[in-house]
Amino acid sequence: MLIIAVFISTVFFYSLISRQLERTILTGPIVFTAVGALMSFSHEALVELALDRKALLLIAELGLVMTLFSDASRVSPHMLRGETNLPVRLLSAGMLLTIGLGVLVAMVVLRTLTWWEAGILAAILAPTDAGLGQVIVNSTLVPKRVRQALNVEAGLNDGLSVPFLMFFIALAEATGTGQGAGVLTRFLLEQLGYGTLVGLGIGLVGGWLLGPAERNAWMAENVAQLGVMSLPLACVVASEFSGASMFIAAFVAGLATQWGFSKVGLHSVEFAEDWGQFLNYFVFFIFGLVVVGVWAQFDLAILAYAVLSLTVIRMVPVALALRGTRLSVPTVLFMGWFGPRGLASIVLGLVYLDGETHLPGEQTIKLAVMATVLLSIVAHGLTALPGIGRYAKAIRALDGAASEHAHETAAVEAFQRSDGVLRQ
Repeated sequence: MLIIAVFISTVFFYSLISRQLERTILTGPIVFTAVGALMSFSHEALVELALDRKALLLIAELGLVMTLFSDASRVSPHMLRGETNLPVRLLSAGMLLTIGLGVLVAMVVLRTLTWWEAGILAAILAPTDAGLGQVIVNSTLVPKRVRQALNVEAGLNDGLSVPFLMFFIALAEATGTGQGAGVLTRFLLEQLGYGTLVGLGIGLVGGWLLGPAERNAWMAENVAQLGVMSLPLACVVASEFSGASMFIAAFVAGLATQWGFSKVGLHSVEFAEDWGQFLNYFVFFIFGLVVVGVWAQFDLAILAYAVLSLTVIRMVPVALALRGTRLSVPTVLFMGWFGPRGLASIVLGLVYLDGETHLPGEQTIKLAVMATVLLSIVAHGLTALPGIGRYAKAIRALDGAASEHAHETAAVEAFQRSDGVLRQ
């Protein structure tokens, strides 16, 4: 109970001064990671962590499941239209290039990994974190088109990373065990296939029931949110019984629910702003508690990969994906740098470790993920406010016709209407 008691106390005192901290470089993830790190000096806390590992992992997984459902429930078909649509560019070419370059750099820098293990690492570190970049997407000094593109990207790339991660894990297991086709078939059928079916079933039925209930005013407004957020929890239960991926199921359910209940995104956002953030802070708190015990193992290769993951592996794909948009160099650099790694990478890393695949490169993958996330929490937190100031100064000379200030695409407008998190 010591861990829970300290975390709840931190949440309370953080809430008291949260508005004041918004004006400083001390972001929420920095605060909770730091407090968690301080807890590592308590022997009792370390004992609790070892005994309650499964329970703590479940809390982290639930946080990601809720996030995936909430993000997917706000996806609009309009987001896939437009040749210069920034979120689509970042989520398609940008993400694929990020994973590919992450694999190549891992093979060069971390020489002990196999190709498939490098793929696992690249997939875990591919998604960005909207929570770490909250200062960016809330700042009116950043052009609306730019900050909303980063917000949409961070909201969706965690769900898109899951199939890549599971595919690379299956390939690594198939290579290591020599079972080949059998492992891949089981992966495709159970994880992807069952996960998609579970998500479709729960999402379609849930939307079909919630839609009429909302239109006929059968639901009390303050209870509707509970009905919506019971769907991703149903995905967790159904996935446990079927052997499916709860993450794929939750993401697909978020998409499918919209077909019967178009307002699902509005209700899921309400939850994400409150309990979702509570769970996210808990993940950062536990991360700080764990990372202290391993940071002495961060050798030069691990640290080099962490730096490259946040710079070259992120910024080069972004620059290539944004070619033809006529965005200025400062904007491309700004969007490339502010792709922080956080919650999704932590949880995906935990899920991989909990799978107990016992691959030869497992320790290297774990250390590289933890070093990258820790560096991102500190570096992106410390550079957010100064970075916004320098970027605003750099683009001040741009006129109203510049691409940064272009009229919002239908995709971003649709997301903005359904996303109560975005600040004008």
